[in-house]
This record gives sequence, C-alpha cells and structure tokens, in this order.
Amino acid sequence: MFTIDRRRFLAGSATLAAMASIPASAFARTETIEREAGVKLKLGLNAYSFNKQLREGSMSLTDVVHFCAKQAVDALDATGYYFPGYPNAPTDEYVYNLKRVAFVNGVAISGTGVHNDFAVADPAPRKKDVQLIKDWIVVASKLGAPVIRVFSGSARPTGATSEQALAWMVSDFQECAAFGKEHGVVVAVQQHNDFLKTAAETIQLIDAVGSDWFACILDIGSLRSGDPYAEIEKLVPYAVSWQIKKEVGRNGKSEPTDLTKIKAIIDRSGYRGYLPFEALDSGDAQAKIIAFLDKIRQTFAA
Repeated sequence: MFTIDRRRFLAGSATLAAMASIPASAFARTETIEREAGVKLKLGLNAYSFNKQLREGSMSLTDVVHFCAKQAVDALDATGYYFPGYPNAPTDEYVYNLKRVAFVNGVAISGTGVHNDFAVADPAPRKKDVQLIKDWIVVASKLGAPVIRVFSGSARPTGATSEQALAWMVSDFQECAAFGKEHGVVVAVQQHNDFLKTAAETIQLIDAVGSDWFACILDIGSLRSGDPYAEIEKLVPYAVSWQIKKEVGRNGKSEPTDLTKIKAIIDRSGYRGYLPFEALDSGDAQAKIIAFLDKIRQTFAA
C-alpha cells in the first residue's frame, strides 16, 4: 500500500508540489456517504455482462434495456464503451432515445462509465482524460444517470513514485468532481486492482479529493489481497454503487463469491441504492446472467 507522511506531504516538497493547492482540511475528514440508516436495494445489470454481443453489434444498449425489463431488473449501468462513437460523446438523439426506451420500460439508467488513466507522468494525456470524463458527465446528466464510473490508473507508474501519481490523481479528480457537481453527477472511482489495490488506498484517495461528489464504485471482484469480505466492508461507507461479481479474490487467488456474506455486510453496514451485478462466462450470456440474477435474488430474499 502506498502511504503519505502528511506533515511532509503538506509541507510542499519538490516531488509533491502539484498538491500545494489542496487544503489541509481535505486530509482531516472522512468522506463517507451520508445516508439514512437501513438497507434499500435496487438491482442493476452492468452492460459489461453483454460485452461480446455489444462489441460485435449483435445487441445494442436498447436491447439490454429490454432484457432488463423482461427480467424485472431495476436498472442498467450503461457503460460508455457501448455507445456509438465512444470515446466521443453520442448524439443527443441517441441519448434521449435510450433514455425514453428505458423510462417507458420501467428501467432506470443507474450510471455510465469511461476508462481513464491518471497514473501517467505526462500531463497531456491526463488532461485529455479529464476532458473525456467531463464530456461523459454531460452525457450522464442528459441520461438522468446519477453517477459516472471512472478509474485511477492502469498500473503503478514507472519513473515516478506512487505518491507523485496520487498527487496527479487528486488534482485531476478534484477538477472532475467540481464539474460533476455543476451537472448533478457523482464521479465514482472503481478500484480495479490497478493503481488502487486495497480498500485503504481507495479511501485515502477519496479522503484526499475531499468532495461530496467523489465516491467509490465498490467492485467486489477486484480486491485481491487478504480477506476480500473485510476489504469490502471497509468500502461500503464510501460506496454509491457496486459491481457484484461471481468471484472474489483472496491473496491473489479467485474463489466463488459468497453472496450470503455480501448480504450480511450490507445488512450490518447499511446501504441504500443500486446494486449492479456483472456475469461474464463463456456460452449463452443470457442464461448465465439469469442464473446469477436468480442466485442473487434468492440470497437477498432470505
């Protein structure tokens, strides 16, 4: 885990000069989500579950909306990769048609997402990715999606320290969160076993950004060190959405997700909002998704 000596960090050393604009108060509070006590869940489907079909064009996001409606799934997490023209923003005509189809079928658009990389030393590509996030914040706002899913960085940086990369990220995410606030869209980072590998690292980033408009997408399958369920529980207070997956990681090895433990964590911690799931397997995608959906429903109804 990367850590920061805060007195040295805030003293403005040469390697962390980029962080000078961040107020010290950002490191003195914990940016947990304020919500009413108790649990209120709405199931969602992450569009990535139909990745192959959406990539090859045998399905569209509209088709996935109809699938959700038929399966009584509350929402679709409509990842940006599957919109025509990505990474460019889609036309308003496409956005509003998808929004209308979802609305008349009783399916919410619970979020969208892009792929950015802020763990690079060159400011030019980071600036480009900041603009990418801003463009898709506007798309999310038009869709009525309350959150946009983003990433930290694809890997630990070469030629720079993790502290330096964290400094770049905090500045970039503060800019994105401020823009998200202007458009009513929360920017939420998905810890993906990339630059962010642990719950503590994710919380450190969220606290440093220090915005009510910056939070966590809790990806249960990407916490690969130690006890995954302990890691998941640490992140629930920071989560505004999830990615429920069929496998979790324990000390670098995959094992089937114990949904009973996930339910117990949510019951203890309290969570209100969308609970998107993702099912990726070879074979019949619809059958695999329906089987996982049934398992989730049976477990959470218990």
